[in-house]
Amino acid sequence: MRVLVIGATGYVASRLIPTLLQRGHHVTAGARALERLDRFYWSDSVDRVEVNVLDQTSITNAIDPTIETVIYLVHGMDREDFRAVDRKAAENLVAVLPSTNVQRLVYLSGIVPDIDREALSEHLLSRLEVEETLSQASQTVITLRAAMIIGAGSASFELMSKLTRRLPITVVPYWMRHDVEPISIEDLTLAVEAAMTAAVSSGHYDVGGGHRIAYTDLLDLYAEVAGINRDQLHLPFLPETMVAKVAARITSVNTSTAQSLIESLREDMVAADTRWISELAADRSGSELTSVREAIQRSLTTPDTTVAPSARDPLGRLPGDRH
Repeated sequence: MRVLVIGATGYVASRLIPTLLQRGHHVTAGARALERLDRFYWSDSVDRVEVNVLDQTSITNAIDPTIETVIYLVHGMDREDFRAVDRKAAENLVAVLPSTNVQRLVYLSGIVPDIDREALSEHLLSRLEVEETLSQASQTVITLRAAMIIGAGSASFELMSKLTRRLPITVVPYWMRHDVEPISIEDLTLAVEAAMTAAVSSGHYDVGGGHRIAYTDLLDLYAEVAGINRDQLHLPFLPETMVAKVAARITSVNTSTAQSLIESLREDMVAADTRWISELAADRSGSELTSVREAIQRSLTTPDTTVAPSARDPLGRLPGDRH
């Protein structure tokens, strides 16, 4: 299958594209700055195309007549106006698609808690708005909703890792004591690839790793696997904006990104069901997903640099990852 990955310089794409190549797909990597693709070991194995999702002409030029599937991995968490920008970008893509030969669009979103729309965080509301906009396309549109992604280089994993390592005590606000269902980047990439070819109609799927865990317990598990002794201090009154700013300062993560990730923790971020396995990846039914403990262990394992990047564990560090 000939597939265009929009947002090819991001973390998920860095692991997804090798999976697509291994499965025999012909990949075109779409990015605003093509030189940023040079840092990935697979960059010479893909076609490259410049694409600016805020410019309809750019999108039109990027989707050549051979492209059958578009994988949309665009999220603007690193800017203050990300919600408006993401919505406009999605509208541009939908406007362009009728003039292409694209048959399917796969979008990676976030878990949407079962609460009133008005109570959603800005981050999750933005993801939902993009999903709703893309669903207006006449093509088959499959949205995959994921919570925390475990893997070295994942923004949410790196935030948890750096906060645990750099603070002498783990401070947990009461509003953060909710459940989360992480998924390893390896399982997530398999879900995306399955969504490209599954005989299903448009819709969304929660893609969870199968293990629901309290976020406070996840922090303890990370510390245990990493061999770090950390006590937790639970405080009743810490505003999200303050926590995000402190987290950004400590971890060097962009403040908007940190706030987007942290505010998602004020609700349970768990999959509503396991339909993604039975309907998208039936060949995986009965097989084990990567456990949270194993995923953390593999993410923290020092890579063997004598082994070619293509043969290394995708959960571990790879060339091109941002530290």
